[in-house]
Amino acid sequence: MDLTLFLSILKLSLVMRNISKEDYLSTIYRHRNNEGGIKATQLAEQLEISNAAVTDMMKKLSRDGLVNYARYKGIKLTEHGESYARNMIRRHRIWELFLQRIVGMPWDKVHDEAEQLEHSSSDELINRLEEILDYPQFDPHGDPIPDKNGMLPKQKKLIPLSLIKTGEMVEVIRVNDFDNSFLNYLSEIGLELNKKLLVKNILDFDKSMLISIDKNEMNISNTIAANIFVVRENN
Repeated sequence: MDLTLFLSILKLSLVMRNISKEDYLSTIYRHRNNEGGIKATQLAEQLEISNAAVTDMMKKLSRDGLVNYARYKGIKLTEHGESYARNMIRRHRIWELFLQRIVGMPWDKVHDEAEQLEHSSSDELINRLEEILDYPQFDPHGDPIPDKNGMLPKQKKLIPLSLIKTGEMVEVIRVNDFDNSFLNYLSEIGLELNKKLLVKNILDFDKSMLISIDKNEMNISNTIAANIFVVRENN
């Protein structure tokens, strides 16, 4: 079967499927290291839904034993909820890598496709995709991929580019994938994973940076730099 047709059939199977439970849990999981958990208002903002919708779903997920939720307090996953969410994250990131590496989609396009495909995939299919990809440890944006036992790969200690000083050479290891236009911009300036860049100057006024990539110089804002994660060249 043609690969494009195969993906289209999988997407069509999602039309009548309620995927909100998985979306909630995956979003909470991404903020699991936040002290006190993620706030309901933050969850509503990130999922672009109402606060009332978050409250209703949190009550349901709490009854199902997936989250610890109390009104006006941070939301955290239970052990069962974290295991469930980690499996969804695994599916999502394997699909992202498959779409980039096998299908040939750019990294600013894979998130939305993977968001749909993850819900229609069996564990058997995900394990097979993982095998085809030779058991990858990181997705196209540098985020770690849990293995089938839920274990995360060993990761380097990363630093936001915004904290790097003038004159330092660094290697890009991960970028936030919250916005497709942000990823597209990074592609336009030639910034990708494992690329080395030099911080040539930092403006005191707004902390924007003059950086050099492959001998090409460009200015980036502090906001952009804060969403790029690097290691120093000598680490």
